Amino acid sequence: MVTSDNQIVEEIDCVEEIVKRDPSFVPKRYILTENDASKDMELPLLSAEVPVIDLALLSLGQEEELKKLDEACKSWGFFLVINHGMDEGVLEDMKTAASEFFKLPLEDKMRYPFDPLAIEGYGRPYPVTEDQTVDWSDSLMFRLFPVRGRKLELWPGKPAELRGAIEAYSAEVGTVSKKLLGSLSLIMGMESNELPELHKEMQISMRVNYYPVCCEPEKVMGMSPHSDATTITILLQDNDVNGLQIRHDGGWVPVKPVPNSLIVNVGDVLEIWSNGRYKSIEHRAITNGTRARISYASFVTPQMEVEVEPLKQMLDDSQQHKLYKKVTYEDYLRQSLQSKLEGKSYLANYAS
Repeated sequence: MVTSDNQIVEEIDCVEEIVKRDPSFVPKRYILTENDASKDMELPLLSAEVPVIDLALLSLGQEEELKKLDEACKSWGFFLVINHGMDEGVLEDMKTAASEFFKLPLEDKMRYPFDPLAIEGYGRPYPVTEDQTVDWSDSLMFRLFPVRGRKLELWPGKPAELRGAIEAYSAEVGTVSKKLLGSLSLIMGMESNELPELHKEMQISMRVNYYPVCCEPEKVMGMSPHSDATTITILLQDNDVNGLQIRHDGGWVPVKPVPNSLIVNVGDVLEIWSNGRYKSIEHRAITNGTRARISYASFVTPQMEVEVEPLKQMLDDSQQHKLYKKVTYEDYLRQSLQSKLEGKSYLANYAS
């Protein structure tokens, strides 16, 4: 396979099919190398818990909750959101329909193959080179907003409930995204409408990640450590299967699923706009030896032509120098998608 930049990459089987063929075997391509293990696996697991933010209080402009949001973005780059207002039935319908999709025969799922130019469809969203360890996961991606940008031919028609579930979920996540951007705008010293307007027209895409059971979970990685090329990412987790871990204080903090809650993380774009005040934190997904796991990540980003650079509101006596160079979001996203997931390597390229 050749990508849009003429990079030769290798076609890799869907992990789910590998497990079906032989659940007791992990191909060598998926096993972490000594270098991978030394960089990531030797860091300790920590018992700290991510901050909790009440979106209902944020939406009322409560000063104390805004201070908590500011501190969470500075110190953690991740926070758990409660009282978000999303319909619990919509969340459960999304989980049920997506779970049924991954149970379909491969030939049904491959009717919606991943399109690397549209960044939509079923498959692997990142190139895989011959020397790269492959993540133990499959993905389904699609655009949510703007509505006119949707490629409905890549939205699966099976199960029958999936398209309706995506439509309902997208409306809910769009509302939450606007509320969060408004609150972030306030703590960045702007009016609530200014950060949303910097996006020109808010873009939201979604990736449903499927992590099959692995017979040797300690030897593979569900998703390699990385930061997100987004303003923020909104994650819905399975209710009772652990997998997400975030880097904090020199270790990895497992993020326990909390029913009817969301996980939000700062992306690279917000770190640039905030001139490094808010941190886009590395995170990863581990696998499970007994149960599969599904997560639902919604990526909130600016329009492609938006130029991203530190905002003047984020420059003060303590930090007058711009820590990052100006870049269009299109260039930043394209370069990040042409690289393997590897920490915050993309963001480091734009340090000034």
